[in-house]
Amino acid sequence: MRLIRLAVILSLTLAPLAVNAQQAGKVYRIGWMTTGPLALIVNFREGMRELGYVEGQNVVIEQRYGRPERLPELAEELTRLKVDLIVASGSAAVRAAQKVSVSVPIVFVTGDPVGDHFVASLARPGGNMTGLALLNPEISAKWIELVRETFPKASRIAMLFDPGSTRTQPVAAESAARSLGLQTVTLDAGSADDIERAFQTAARERVGAIVPLSSAFFNSQRERIVSLAARHRMPAVYENREFVEVGGLISYGPDYRDVFKRLAAHADKVLKGTKPTDLPVEQPTKFELVINLKTAKTFSGSCQASFF
Repeated sequence: MRLIRLAVILSLTLAPLAVNAQQAGKVYRIGWMTTGPLALIVNFREGMRELGYVEGQNVVIEQRYGRPERLPELAEELTRLKVDLIVASGSAAVRAAQKVSVSVPIVFVTGDPVGDHFVASLARPGGNMTGLALLNPEISAKWIELVRETFPKASRIAMLFDPGSTRTQPVAAESAARSLGLQTVTLDAGSADDIERAFQTAARERVGAIVPLSSAFFNSQRERIVSLAARHRMPAVYENREFVEVGGLISYGPDYRDVFKRLAAHADKVLKGTKPTDLPVEQPTKFELVINLKTAKTFSGSCQASFF
């Protein structure tokens, strides 16, 4: 009898170990998709490592980048690779992933997932997507307020808009501008050449400042945008510190490093079996104002800037 009991105890003890060993041997495949190489993948990887994922051992990240028109093709490619999860950054990438598959879970970072009809609501996403929502009307309004506060002489501003991004942005920004007595001109830019032309138009229109609205594409083109702003002597307010780090003047917005690190927690839960529909969409909790003092000195005299 004692031997029988021992055998039962051993069988019950070893069964969970066998399951754990099987899970430990699983190599998860994650598809990473956006419009251009994104340095913030470093923060996502950091978050994944802290949760026990080691690339080459138990996780593989398949990176795909391309202009909006190519993203559906890239999303199909990821589904053919039988990825366990797609991580999509930017509304164009999320939209492409959404159209390709309703069976592969999608974790996103995007501006306005409700306005873009990616989820039913932040609290109850529905479907196969969840993640982090970056934008609210207050952020777009804050960029315009910063133009007014920093460049009080500017009466007319340009807004650079990626047509693939959420259209609630220019609406909120234009409303804020009107309330502050500022005139606006919205310049669409869906390609690198469009960005060049937009700055030329802004210069002809003699705008006092330019605000590139939030866009994964603009983030991938940040060095070009900052360079054009400097060439045209045009002060700009950007969405995140990455623009300032390459010479941009000023930024205000979510701490993207924290956002993409937190995105790993969503990915982890989905990989472990939680359905995206049961994971509420989160919003940023950390915001930062960043000023490049070297760049600020070049504008402080000619543009009547007031940084302090």
